[in-house]
Amino acid sequence: MPEQQIVLPFLKWAGGKRWLVKDHPDIFPKKFNTYIEPFLGSGSVFFHLKPEQALLSDTNQELITTYKAIRNRNRKVRALLEEYHQKHSKEFYYFMRAQTPITQEEVAARIIYLNRTCWNGLYRVNLSGQFNVPIGTKKNVILESDDFSATAKLLRRSEVIHSDFEAMIDRAQENDFVFVDPPYTVKHNLNGFVKYNEHLFSWEDQVRLKNSIDRATARGAKVLLTNAHHESILDLYKDYIGHNTLSRNSVLSGKSQYRGKYEELTICCWA
Repeated sequence: MPEQQIVLPFLKWAGGKRWLVKDHPDIFPKKFNTYIEPFLGSGSVFFHLKPEQALLSDTNQELITTYKAIRNRNRKVRALLEEYHQKHSKEFYYFMRAQTPITQEEVAARIIYLNRTCWNGLYRVNLSGQFNVPIGTKKNVILESDDFSATAKLLRRSEVIHSDFEAMIDRAQENDFVFVDPPYTVKHNLNGFVKYNEHLFSWEDQVRLKNSIDRATARGAKVLLTNAHHESILDLYKDYIGHNTLSRNSVLSGKSQYRGKYEELTICCWA
């Protein structure tokens, strides 16, 4: 794949890092061995860096199945999306939202279709694990930026796994690069992203994540962490000196007057 070829994320994700790669492309290490991303989401950093080898994981089974389908069956996924584009309507949206697909390509096409036509591209499920976001205003199911063949080619250089973050970070070795972008829940559980998670990323998970990062950096891995800019997170990572505060725009609110700039914390855990 030519290094200059742009491969864009095919999903929009709450807390996604398109803003980070656009506004702060120099924050990432220039050289590393394996790229590891244990909270994959829309994979903005992965698609920006286009690593030669990668280990990608998430606890969202449907999401991981979607990536595997794009990697292995992207023509079938596109064919289904073209069909859904023709059928798109309010009735069809809610019909698809209620479905439980079986095959890889059906899972992927449904997720991509709902992601592109739901309210604000938000992925959210209820306590029963059912996608429950209402229909949005966008009607394009096929985008000009779609290049599933290029996406598949890049993903074929990657291992894509349904896994907890700790097992993936524990695989990081010397000079690997781990990009860590967990759900932004914090100790007081008042962060805005909390309500978009089916199961809260608890404070105990934050501590477990910190311990995983400690072990990885002790082995010589490079770790870049993004997290909520909150005193509890700052205190948790006080032993690391590479703290930066970055601003991003929030687009999760349905009304523009409730959107604004929010600070996020990045911590570079390498020399």
